[in-house]
Amino acid sequence: MRICVIGEAMIELSGADSALRLGYGGDTLNTAIHLARFGRRVEYFTALGADQFSDRLKKDWASEGLDLSLILTDPTRLPGLYAITTDNEGERTFSYWRGESAARRMFALPETAQAVDAAVSADVIMFSLITLAILPEDARIALLDLCARARARGARIVFDGNYRSRLWADEGEAQLWRNRAIAVSDIGLPTLSDEAQIEGGADLSGADVIRLWSGSDKREIVVKTGANGCLLPDGATSPAPPVQDVVDTSGAGDAFNAGYLHARLDGATPATASAIAHRLAAWVIRRRGAIPARDAEAPYA
Repeated sequence: MRICVIGEAMIELSGADSALRLGYGGDTLNTAIHLARFGRRVEYFTALGADQFSDRLKKDWASEGLDLSLILTDPTRLPGLYAITTDNEGERTFSYWRGESAARRMFALPETAQAVDAAVSADVIMFSLITLAILPEDARIALLDLCARARARGARIVFDGNYRSRLWADEGEAQLWRNRAIAVSDIGLPTLSDEAQIEGGADLSGADVIRLWSGSDKREIVVKTGANGCLLPDGATSPAPPVQDVVDTSGAGDAFNAGYLHARLDGATPATASAIAHRLAAWVIRRRGAIPARDAEAPYA
């Protein structure tokens, strides 16, 4: 089974003061690497530069088991950069330098047409609202067309509604593209707090979000609610296990996405899949960085 994940990957600075650590991250990249650690065949579709940092990223991702065949090169640009700072409870704040990142041109490079044709033949395609947010309008249309073509030939499309207000002109623009993405998706993974923001601070329940995302097609929707767990497609709550000593909540939702999707592709019920997803997210938030190094406690078995 081929999984194609589409999005932006960046250089990550994390840690404290003089102990800053250089790594990498990005919502879809985080999910892709977790899926690869589960043993899945994962192709990552993005664009990087022709610089030494880009070469290092590709080397590191290859060591994680990612297929790099859909990583394009823009010789005029560099990868984006972001820094994570955390408070005493592990809640994170991001600072970004990504306005001219190579990933923004992934649908405008000489190799793009070939990469799109390869992606369309995948069995599963995953992308996020951040993927759409960093792209110009013509590229957003191209991405959704890619998904529609793949879906028409039987692929499953997975959409994460990861919302960053600073990437959009206003809430209305984000709503428009979120809704267009939902329309070509089979599995939706929204976050309750993001949905409240994108709807202008509305007092939404998880059930409201399921109704909004399901539509007449009755998609499989799982609403992430942070420390409270998630709401399953049937409306039942799947509680997250209590976690002591939270260090960094970066990447928790991305880890959840990977655990849930991996289990569902193996035929697990949504309830079982969410339990697996919660375990992976809990492991991540007790370590620094969006993609912690594997250790003896890593729940990939």
